[in-house]
Amino acid sequence: MIKVSVICVGSLKEKYLRDAVAEYSKRLQTLCDFSIIEIDEQRLPDSPSQAQIDTALQKEGEQILKKVKSGAKIIAMCIEGKMMTSPAVCEMINGYAVSGVSEIAFIIGGSFGLSDEVKNKADYRLSMSPMTFPHQLARVMLTEQIYRAFMINRGSKYHK
Repeated sequence: MIKVSVICVGSLKEKYLRDAVAEYSKRLQTLCDFSIIEIDEQRLPDSPSQAQIDTALQKEGEQILKKVKSGAKIIAMCIEGKMMTSPAVCEMINGYAVSGVSEIAFIIGGSFGLSDEVKNKADYRLSMSPMTFPHQLARVMLTEQIYRAFMINRGSKYHK
């Protein structure tokens, strides 16, 4: 069974978001070895300088990369990534599994995104949309899309 993890910066503050992620996580447990890994978000002042943002991104990036298992395929969620349809995400996951990959790590940054180091180590940069979403909502959306990919693979009516 393939291991799929979502490594994300920060924790979900709102109960409705935690509940949504918990529901999709529960559904995914029968389809893959699924986990959510949270790392601490770096605290910044209300109006941080670019240097402060860069330092925070670098520290978060180091913590993210420590959580990625050796040999895992890294998919960085970032606005400059490529957009994919849900069936294409399914094909990507299946392609990795068929090629012998045992773990996929999807990475969601904090409110300022991801460090260049994380993006450069990524095997794929994926964007959900040209629109900007709160990173906490992105976790719900990504978890649902991972679930949808596994349902497409099963031929389930969930995707229709």
